[in-house]
Amino acid sequence: MEAISLLAAISDTGLKNGLGAVGYGLAAIGPGIGIGYLVGQSVQAMARQPEMAGNVRTTMFLGIAFAEALALIGFVLYFI
Repeated sequence: MEAISLLAAISDTGLKNGLGAVGYGLAAIGPGIGIGYLVGQSVQAMARQPEMAGNVRTTMFLGIAFAEALALIGFVLYFI
């Protein structure tokens, strides 16, 4: 009887860790797509108007920081 309860506790912990890893993977997909789209559009804007490259670059880095914050929140939730 003790072996069954021990086995259930081990498999439950493994299941939670596995689901947490899947959850973090899903949480990282959105910011990854968002950052890729943001950088692509910023490069396109810099190519069209080179004189505005400084402003576009600053705005791009702010957008990257905000999108990356979402991925970091998902990473922290994985440990909680």
